[in-house]
Formats: sequence, C-alpha cells, structure tokens
Amino acid sequence: MQYEIHALARLARVSTRTLRHYDQIGLLTAQRLDNGYRCYGPREVDRLQQILFYRRLGMGLAQIREILDGPDFTPETAMQQHLARLRQEQENLAVLIATVEKTLQSWKGEYQMTDQEKFDGLTAAHRNEARYGAELRSRYGEAAVEAAQKKLCAMKPEELQEQQALEQQIRDLLARAVAEGNPAGETAQAACAAHARWIQGFWPAGMYTRQAHLGLGQMYLADERFTAYYDAIAPGCTQFLVRALGVYCGKSGENGCVR
Repeated sequence: MQYEIHALARLARVSTRTLRHYDQIGLLTAQRLDNGYRCYGPREVDRLQQILFYRRLGMGLAQIREILDGPDFTPETAMQQHLARLRQEQENLAVLIATVEKTLQSWKGEYQMTDQEKFDGLTAAHRNEARYGAELRSRYGEAAVEAAQKKLCAMKPEELQEQQALEQQIRDLLARAVAEGNPAGETAQAACAAHARWIQGFWPAGMYTRQAHLGLGQMYLADERFTAYYDAIAPGCTQFLVRALGVYCGKSGENGCVR
C-alpha cells in the first residue's frame, strides 16, 4: 500500500513536518510521484516503525540512522530487542501497579499492608533483586550480593542521579564505538573505563577486579535481558562490548583477565 505524506502522518501519529525532516536528513527517504509529491511504500512504513521504536528508547536521529543503515541490522533482531525491553518495562509496571493497588486497599481498610510492601517496586534494590538476585548470588556469593544491595539502598538521590548520568555516558560512548568498529579504539576503551566506574559505583569496595568485569560482560551475552539492553544501543553492541572488555582487561589467550 502506498501513502502520501499526510496519510502516513495520520497513520503513524506524527507531523508532516517530522516526515519531511526525516527525508531531508536521509533517515526516511520518500519515493517521488510524477507530480513531485512524497510517497511511502511498505519498506518506508516498516522503517518508520523502527525509527519510532528507537525514538521511544530516547535515541537521537543520527544514532538511529547509523543503526538502521548498519551492515548488521536486521528488522527481526531489532523487533526481538524491542520486545525484550518492553517485557522488562511490563514487569516493572506490574510491580508498581500492585504496590499502588495494595496502598489504596490499605487506606480503605480492605488490606493490611506491611511497611515492606509499601516500598516494593519503588527501589532499585528491589528491582535488581527480583530480576537478577538468584544468578548474581550463584556467581558472586551471598555476602557480596548482600553488600552490594546495602550499598545501593544507602545511596543518596544525587548519587543515583550521578550513576544514571554515567550510564547514559556509557550508552553514548558505546554507540559511537560500535559505529567506529574498533574494540581496541579510544572510544571503545573510554566506554569500558566508564563502565568500570559505573560498576564500582554499585559494587562494594574490594569486589571489583578486571577479571570479574569481563565475567560480567560474558554474562551479558548469556542473558537475553542484558543482550536486549545493550543491543538496543546498537546492533551487536553486547558482543562488541565483551570484545572491548577483553582488551581493557588485558586479556591473554583464553585465560581471562589480569587485574
């Protein structure tokens, strides 16, 4: 099916100005009819869907264009990544909804809510425990995970904001590094260094080693939740990050990292 610009704008709930801008910057190139009007076919419709998915993730237009035009991009893989991210959001929202419902019921005298339940779904520690607690305890031990959870719970709001800003910096660096294509390059290694600082912001003192850092990266590859998070930055980003960490950690053969 073919759409003129006004029809596609209504369908996708975007402005015609947005579509013209996408055309001008080469992000979504329209076909041209004999009368000079813009026209969009199935290929352009599918590409616009991907653009809007990535916009929802907060990505910039230049980054989206790099992803969509990259040699490793496939629509099916991208859609699987979107689905994984949305399912994570759905899980988080389900916990938050349950907390709000219980709170309302407790105010009406219909439910006796514990103090612990009042904060379920609201803290980063609770979400991390629900998602990754069992596997992290298996890998790093009970004491290490408990210490990390205590450190997270004790964080001040401004400290959490600093961690969030650092996380965004890592995402930006990784997007640039993947586009450059060199895991040993300056940008990739800066991303690894920022990733190390981010990890140490959550891990207790003495827990971080470069070997543990690389092990964490390898765990990302084995878990679709982590893979979806990093591959949403750029296709193949998880694999690229692990390769970059191999350089950052001083990998030697198959023996892992030196400290």
